[in-house]
This record gives sequence, C-alpha cells and structure tokens, in this order.
Amino acid sequence: MNNNLVITLERQFGSGGLEIGKKVADKLGIPCYNKEILESAAEKSNIPEEFLESMQENVSQSLLYKLSLASQSRKKLDSLDSVVPKSNMLYNEISSIIKNMAQKGSCVIIGRCADFILRDFEPCFHVFIYAPMEIRKKRVIENYGISSDSAEYIIRKNDKRRESFYNGNTGHTWGLKEHYNLCLNSGKFGIDNCADIIVDSLKYMQ
Repeated sequence: MNNNLVITLERQFGSGGLEIGKKVADKLGIPCYNKEILESAAEKSNIPEEFLESMQENVSQSLLYKLSLASQSRKKLDSLDSVVPKSNMLYNEISSIIKNMAQKGSCVIIGRCADFILRDFEPCFHVFIYAPMEIRKKRVIENYGISSDSAEYIIRKNDKRRESFYNGNTGHTWGLKEHYNLCLNSGKFGIDNCADIIVDSLKYMQ
C-alpha cells in the first residue's frame, strides 16, 4: 500500500465540487489539482490548452471500439493516428500526469477521470458531488454571471462534455454510484458541510 492518500472528486457542473475539493485540500494540508493537469498536458504535448479543452468534447467512441472496427474491416494500420482519436491521446497524457501526481504525494484531484485512472491505487477515496438543477442554476448565475435563460443549457452542455470524455475513454458510466466511495448532494448539505463530511469519512477507510 502507498503512504499517499489521494482523494478524487468528480462533480456535476454547478454543484460546487471544485470549491468543495479545495476546502478538503485546505483542511488536510495537501494540494488540490484541477486546471494544473490540463496545463501540464498542454506543456508536454506542445498544444495550446484551449485546444485540449475542446478535444474533451469530441469523444464519440472508445479506443477499444475503434480498434475493433479497424480489425473487422481488415484495415491496414499504417499509423496510430488512423485509429486513435486525439481525445484518446489527450486521455493517455492526462492519465500519466495523474498517476505521477498520486505517486508524488497526498492530494485532491478534481475530475479528469481520476477515479478510473487511480482505481487500483491505494489508499484512494473517490467522491462524486451532485445537486438539484435549480441549485446548480442559481450557483452558475451567481458565480459565473450567466443569464437565467442560458443557465440550464450551459449546465447540461458541460455535464455532457464531462460525461462524454469519461465514458468514451474509460468504458464506464460517469456518475454511477458504484464507482465512488461517497456521493454527496451539495444542495442538501452545503459546500462547507460536504467538505467536512468527506474529511470525516476518511477515518473509516480500511
């Protein structure tokens, strides 16, 4: 077993998951990684971060499915790019970065399929944060200055992006409760209480 404790946190858009993750990290005195993962991937691949962000929206099929189609059609695989979409290459880079972060020390990792990437890493505590739509709409309107007419559309678009990137690369279902140690309704408990619950739950890890 590794001595580093890693907490992964997936979240619905507008649920306050990032804020909760940062509060958990502050309480435990450990770093919280979010945008840093994509920044590192952009630096290593020499691709602008904005382009990497958009690549996450374009996952339609898993790598295994594409390989299966290529095999069935007996296509000659002249290059990796003929089969592996750029989004899968991004996932591979992110996977390597997240594993290195986990090995370096205890931390909180936000999103980026970290719960799946670190599924065999111990000790690791996987959390999913969700909230009712009305709570999320109120949050994005207040925090991001989004109009009330656009709030639900923006929320659903971002949730779809996260779901697509996760499902397409892992073959698992984003947000499925069986994949997490703890699922919390931030609309019910609030941001601060969710952070407290996560920290308190760590003492029950075996």
